[in-house]
Amino acid sequence: MKKTYKVNEIFYSLQGEGFFTGTPAVFLRFCYCNRHCNFCDTDFSSGTDMTAGQILERVSVFPSRHIVITGGEPTLQLDSDLIRSLKAERFFIQIETNGSNPIPTGVDWVTCSPKEAPWQIDRIDELKIVYQGQDVETIAALLPSPRLYLQPCSGKNTAETVNYILRHPNWRLSLQTHKLINIR
Repeated sequence: MKKTYKVNEIFYSLQGEGFFTGTPAVFLRFCYCNRHCNFCDTDFSSGTDMTAGQILERVSVFPSRHIVITGGEPTLQLDSDLIRSLKAERFFIQIETNGSNPIPTGVDWVTCSPKEAPWQIDRIDELKIVYQGQDVETIAALLPSPRLYLQPCSGKNTAETVNYILRHPNWRLSLQTHKLINIR
């Protein structure tokens, strides 16, 4: 029996957040998460069991070879079989993780959006924190990254987030531009 992954959805759009904002990308959203954030925008109640081959068939119809694997928490399901399949089709693999697990080998870009400790992540290309007034400097010291982004929580505290960044210019603003321009 072939291994299956529980997939919430697969779609094609522009990356709306962080370093790759505006980049055409295929989004593979897995079910399951080990954190339960009150601001999460993913419905985990439904999903489809898919093999790596079925996932590859679906994502390969889109012209971009940039894939964003998200969730839920992608490290709960992402493995070497799926990574190998995607690499064979020349995909650039970006994941968005909460940092609770190590990153599988073969991932090209790691966006860490930490929620709560403990963290076991071993590599971060960009740290993107949903800002709610927490001590982001301590989080950044514990999770070092060359790129630091703060994102307002569901757009509700944009002024507070901007003010923090103006006082701490090592941070950059990440908006959920996909929501601002009404795309997925």
